[in-house]
Amino acid sequence: MKYNWCHGTECHTKETQDRIRGSKGSKVLRTRKVKRSYWDSDTSSWNWFCSHQCQQDFWNKYGSQIRAIAPRLTPLETPVDVIKEEREGWNGLKYTDTKIIPIQQQQQ
Repeated sequence: MKYNWCHGTECHTKETQDRIRGSKGSKVLRTRKVKRSYWDSDTSSWNWFCSHQCQQDFWNKYGSQIRAIAPRLTPLETPVDVIKEEREGWNGLKYTDTKIIPIQQQQQ
């Protein structure tokens, strides 16, 4: 099975039983192995981090450097149509159902 080492910057300092390695007198805390799922793409964060905390530690340390690679100076937009329909619920009360349809989907 393929695996990666967790990229969390503090993973090797967390005091948990599964991180302890070595023989008596020379024990260490080691970064966790992260099993790569066959259904996740290589871009899935769960192939690179063993927990939310390790992912958060990574973002706290390297986030500004990562954002500097491709800064977002303007917002992204997706053209949509908004359709509102009056409906009747199971209890007989009327409500408004709002559907948001991206325009690219509509043309297909």
